[in-house]
Amino acid sequence: MKIAMLAPISWRTPPRRYGPWEWVVSLLTEELVRQGCEVTLYATGDSLTSASHRWVIPRPYSEDGEIDPKVAECLHISAVFEEADRYDLIHNHFDFMPLSYSALVRTPVVTTIHGFSSERILPVYRKYNGRTYYISISNADRHPDLTYLDTIYHGIPVEEYPFREKKGDYLLFLGRIHHDKGTKEAIELARRAGLPLLIGGIIHDRDYYEQGVAPYVDGRLVQFLGTVSNEEKRELLAGAKALLHLINFNEPFGLTVIEAMACGTPVLAMRRGSMAEIVEEGKTGFLLDSLEEGREKVALLAELSPYRCREWVENRFTTAVMAAKYRSAYQKILGGCDPCL
Repeated sequence: MKIAMLAPISWRTPPRRYGPWEWVVSLLTEELVRQGCEVTLYATGDSLTSASHRWVIPRPYSEDGEIDPKVAECLHISAVFEEADRYDLIHNHFDFMPLSYSALVRTPVVTTIHGFSSERILPVYRKYNGRTYYISISNADRHPDLTYLDTIYHGIPVEEYPFREKKGDYLLFLGRIHHDKGTKEAIELARRAGLPLLIGGIIHDRDYYEQGVAPYVDGRLVQFLGTVSNEEKRELLAGAKALLHLINFNEPFGLTVIEAMACGTPVLAMRRGSMAEIVEEGKTGFLLDSLEEGREKVALLAELSPYRCREWVENRFTTAVMAAKYRSAYQKILGGCDPCL
């Protein structure tokens, strides 16, 4: 059995720094190959993989201003569908656009929906509902108009994350600098708790950063580190007193949340989106209904076990668990045939 894995091309697979969808595609692809699956990855030409690799676009368009994103996307998506008869299954991680090609081929298409950027994209998902297969990344992110084959949580290579029982005295924010991700709220909570805050991430909204974040960055109580590497990120997570995930939107999943817990670091998160599925309340972190609750919960962090945080991820959010569940989903689509055997 042969699987075509269609990655986004905004960033390299795996990304050099930022690029959550590309990172998940890479983790899944590499684990499926390790488990014996025959996978062809469609990604940027500079991508790194142990799978077979096909590409049209040499570099990510977010890193090369000479590449027109729409032209690149059309060429990239059409490449896999023009070669659809080579495969038993196409696994789409490219959002809604590839669905418009799906009725033109006989090869079944399964789409992991990594979130809904807008209600305006839903007509495409509705049109192909029941004609293709949808996977949600959390139960909270399921849309009532759509039928899903399964919910499959993201997994990470836990063994690559340093576990640290003794924590530092700082709080940590990692993510896009944007209202959705609650960077300003993280600053406010850290100030109320009287603890230093380290901020790492890509500036996704320049006005938001300049008006709501930059005025508080003093290099002492609030430090802005910019986009950090994977190695830097893991060290920051391992040493933090807690990860702050004070989101202002319904988070589809939250990769940094499971990364933090893998390091034995608890999470303070707003009770929105997937957080109630990802964080074990009162065990691996605390879920907040308001920012006012945060100061009280910071004082309780020392009562949480770093070992419980690590174990929670080891049992639920590993690449092996993720790949096994995708293999099960593939079997359902292929009439009981495991594509990796």
